[in-house]
Amino acid sequence: MINEPWFVPANVGWIEVVCGGMFSGKTEELIRRAKRAHIAGQKVVIVKPTVDDRYSKTDIVSHNESALPGIQVDTADQIILLTSSAKVVCIDEAQFFDDRIVDVANTLANDGKRVIVAGLDMDFEGNPFEPMPQLLAIAEYVTKLHAICAESGVMANYSQRVVENDDQVLVGEKDAYEPRARHCFRPPVDKKRGTPLPPLKADDKNIIEDPDS
Repeated sequence: MINEPWFVPANVGWIEVVCGGMFSGKTEELIRRAKRAHIAGQKVVIVKPTVDDRYSKTDIVSHNESALPGIQVDTADQIILLTSSAKVVCIDEAQFFDDRIVDVANTLANDGKRVIVAGLDMDFEGNPFEPMPQLLAIAEYVTKLHAICAESGVMANYSQRVVENDDQVLVGEKDAYEPRARHCFRPPVDKKRGTPLPPLKADDKNIIEDPDS
């Protein structure tokens, strides 16, 4: 369920958190909200941690290649300095920041800014991924998104690591993780279960046709 504000008084700040597992569309949702704020004439600044350079060193890029220009930051405290003139502050991959991100988000919201945070709520072992639980606790609005399980095809909220690595932080793509449902999740590491999907075609029987067409 998408949970975001539809009416608030002017000059009032708040925190929105978009969370979920890998490939659930967190960054895509953050980009969607950022674009809508920009269309509304609000100054938007998007930041991400320097550790995330999978697609671009500066742009915020989703897995389906939607992108917006952003700023890389080394520490959470830098965000306050870089967003002083912004009305909307978007923070991607928040799980890669230290606990200072919680105070930073509160400071920004208390200063009348809309703060949109996206990040993983669980690590590859299925444990809460700090500092995301703290951000969830202080947020006025929370959206939890789900992917599709690579093994069973049902709703997935776990990120299954499929390469041998014991580090909690492993910035990876489809070569390193798969979305998994609870009954298919085998921590800490499992073999890859998903198979490449063929491209959708106009005559594909799985495509739902428009009843009005």
